Amino acid sequence: MRQDLFTSPEGQWTPVSPQLATARGLIGTACGLVLVLVSVGAWLPLRDSMGGWAPVLWLPAALGLGLIAWIWWWAPRNRRSWGYAEAEDDFVVRGGIMFRRLVVVPYGRMQFVDVQSGPVARTFGFGTVTLHTASTSTAAEIPGVPLDEAKRLRDRLTDLGEGHGAGV
Repeated sequence: MRQDLFTSPEGQWTPVSPQLATARGLIGTACGLVLVLVSVGAWLPLRDSMGGWAPVLWLPAALGLGLIAWIWWWAPRNRRSWGYAEAEDDFVVRGGIMFRRLVVVPYGRMQFVDVQSGPVARTFGFGTVTLHTASTSTAAEIPGVPLDEAKRLRDRLTDLGEGHGAGV
């Protein structure tokens, strides 16, 4: 019963790209490796002068390795939580693991559709589609949308928004 709150009225969710988890994992790994390198860089010149405190210099490395392990555990789960559904009158977006969110955006209330893709996202072939309305609480963002699908969504949602014409 708890899951009924986050189901689509139309019943069919479109998932986001699996590449979203890979890209997030690689970014997290890069950040973790920076912490490991900071540890090694501090330990090498200071290992003899710190005496018994030298092991403390490995704390950033432990944090970095913990970050790497956590991000590879979290990213696939988070990616699976994202999805969207195109209903007759509304566009429905869901996401989140611990703090779940379901946003229903009426087509007639959409003001514009924004598609973004940074260098990492473009390398992996996806972007983020953001639906903007007059209210920031009903704006919806979908990360990890394959670029071809993002273009299709941008065009379709723009046409549907103009067609439903409720506007603000």
